[in-house]
Amino acid sequence: MAVLVTRPHPDDEATAAALRDRGFEVLRAPMLRFEPVMFRDDEDALYGAVIVTSANALRAIASQLAGSRLVKLPLFAVGEHTAAAAREAGFTQVMAAKGDASALRDLVLAGVKAKQLKKASTLLYLAGADLARDLAGELGEKGFAVVTHTTYRMVPASSLPREICDAFVANQIEAVLHYSRRSARAFLEAARAGGVEISALALPQCCISSAVAAVLRDAGATQVTAAAEADENALFEALGRALRPRSGSNL
Repeated sequence: MAVLVTRPHPDDEATAAALRDRGFEVLRAPMLRFEPVMFRDDEDALYGAVIVTSANALRAIASQLAGSRLVKLPLFAVGEHTAAAAREAGFTQVMAAKGDASALRDLVLAGVKAKQLKKASTLLYLAGADLARDLAGELGEKGFAVVTHTTYRMVPASSLPREICDAFVANQIEAVLHYSRRSARAFLEAARAGGVEISALALPQCCISSAVAAVLRDAGATQVTAAAEADENALFEALGRALRPRSGSNL
């Protein structure tokens, strides 16, 4: 039996490889499709730092960052995965929060105390088209000016691949991994459209956060497990907990 990964491409490949290393069979059905959005840096704008809540925001403009003035700025990333993408893009002063927007806000505030930036600094927020919370507004309340530039959008998949629907019907999937509220909602819509919603929701749903887990519970899923922290290793631990009573899995 396989674990279904709904994470967008190309991150789904790394997740699949990590799961296979742990002895799992894997199926993939990305529920969101990455699309870059045109970005132009305003050379007249003076920024004190860059903030990023997704590695996709950097991937979308990677070709424009080579040799850019932006890579010389301090960058505050939501987590280690995004921080790694920032370093790959050429940023050298990279600080990583612990996986969510609240932690990122607090990291920026700590950056003022550590004299990594000034409180009056203008922050460049490289972001997606759909934001789960108003991070710019929260930082604005703390005295920062935040300029938000949308660099990408994630488009929901309208359906599940036929082979994934067949796998649900044939009981060949043992759990589903979810990485965001939007992708979880897209998964529910696609499962409903494919006629496999009941089969899908009967399985363990393992979620990157309690907010994502709430989407599945509200849809009627009863075997929902949330990661203790918003990172993939914690999600894999949640998968282990979800499957242990059924198969004795250990991660």
